[in-house]
Amino acid sequence: MVTRVTAQAAGRKVAKNVQKNVKRAVSGTLGISGERMSKVDTAWLRMDNDANLMMIVGVWQLAPGVKHAAVCERIENSLLKYDRFKQRVMEDAAGATWVMDRNFDLANHVVPEKLPKSANQEQALQDRVAQLATQRLDPKRPLWQIHLIEDYTGPDGVKGSAMIVRIHHCIADGIALISVTMSLVDGGAPPPERRKKAAAAAGSEDWIADTLLKPFTDITVKALGAVGEGAARSLGMLGDPKKGMEQGMSGSFDMAKVLMQVLKDGAALALMPDDSKTRLKGKPGGAKKVAWCHPIPLDEVKAVGKALNCSINDVLLSCVAGALGEYLKTFGDDVAGQEIRAMVPVNLRPLDQAHKLGNRFGLVPLVLPIGVDNPIERVYEVRRRMAALKGSYQPLLAFSLLAVAGLLIKPAQDVMLNLFAKKTTAVMTNVPGPREKLKFCGSTLEQSMFWVPQSGDVGLGVSILSYGGGVQFGVITDSTLCPEPQRIIDEFVPEFAKLSIVTLMLPWGE
Repeated sequence: MVTRVTAQAAGRKVAKNVQKNVKRAVSGTLGISGERMSKVDTAWLRMDNDANLMMIVGVWQLAPGVKHAAVCERIENSLLKYDRFKQRVMEDAAGATWVMDRNFDLANHVVPEKLPKSANQEQALQDRVAQLATQRLDPKRPLWQIHLIEDYTGPDGVKGSAMIVRIHHCIADGIALISVTMSLVDGGAPPPERRKKAAAAAGSEDWIADTLLKPFTDITVKALGAVGEGAARSLGMLGDPKKGMEQGMSGSFDMAKVLMQVLKDGAALALMPDDSKTRLKGKPGGAKKVAWCHPIPLDEVKAVGKALNCSINDVLLSCVAGALGEYLKTFGDDVAGQEIRAMVPVNLRPLDQAHKLGNRFGLVPLVLPIGVDNPIERVYEVRRRMAALKGSYQPLLAFSLLAVAGLLIKPAQDVMLNLFAKKTTAVMTNVPGPREKLKFCGSTLEQSMFWVPQSGDVGLGVSILSYGGGVQFGVITDSTLCPEPQRIIDEFVPEFAKLSIVTLMLPWGE
């Protein structure tokens, strides 16, 4: 009798646990117990691997120095106004959910550090950035951390502080984080008030439409520069086919044109040829190296671009291609006719919504002509290739690919996303920052750098950031593939100088 009672009690306990687990799984799937993570953000969450962590890593250099207490107070009054920075991630079979961290402690996220005593503090800072780029964030806490070095002396001898910032890419993309940054600085706009949606509405939201169809809107078309009523109507019809049918033959013709372009761009993504086999491409080892140069005057870059009838972007990307080519030549490599592919993020959100967290960007493959020696010929080739990408739907297709990847189990996601990694040598960002230097806790933000993560087996990240009247170039590399990234950095300024000199030697028109 006792045995039967015990068995019944055990059975009820098991049934209760099963019921609890089912309820938890269902509520998680519907987003009832928290805020459901979008499928695109879920794809970034699950993309971590031993060689590459999906963290955005940044460095701020400040003068004079700032104190830990002041930084914590600023974070408390600005960054933590965004719920996302107090939420941790709970994964389940269907994806992931943002839930409030009941044990949140700011001391776990703003960490004081000291660099080893060294005559070259910049090198020590670069080494520490590289170390932190390979250390996983604690999954039991919100996925961000700031490492504050109160006493830091820059290469110019100016004493100040340095901050190393790590934020997992599932929280937000670079454009959103720049907007968040603007709420941190002195005089920055406070975070916008967020309207709370009813849990039922949030849970019943059709996330497939959100992640796959909503990007195809006329506001996305404008973000990509493909302006035109016909294109805007057509992309709107992709999200609302019934409306498209009602518009008759004219709408069908517009939609057909868009679909043809989508098919063309989709084929271009799927059939990308293999990248050139250089020493920068291979199996990464997992350790990182970081280097950056001192800013070059933005006005000089503008002047060269104006003289050549090229954009600032064309000039800078040409210099990157030249620097990579010259780096490879120092090893005796033959780069004649060689090209390497870099994935370049393209913003898909209107700038008035830049404060909204999450990921709303696509990727376009840019092939850099590293084998073109003549700097003028190279900059015009870059301009031609950039022009060919305008109006392309490849960023939208890449965004949708990430959304689909977020639906899959991790092994299947890895297989799908290896399409990019196998065809790519580098991930590259080129971000225009504020023209005037910013203040933070009363100190001047002298220099700012950040790198987006490299996925799969990609071992090179290139960052170009214009800020405070200068342009700064930085690289993060896998140490197995590129143990001395400073050698790439050292080629960047000479490449720009070479382009400037040749530009001055060209005949001037009236």
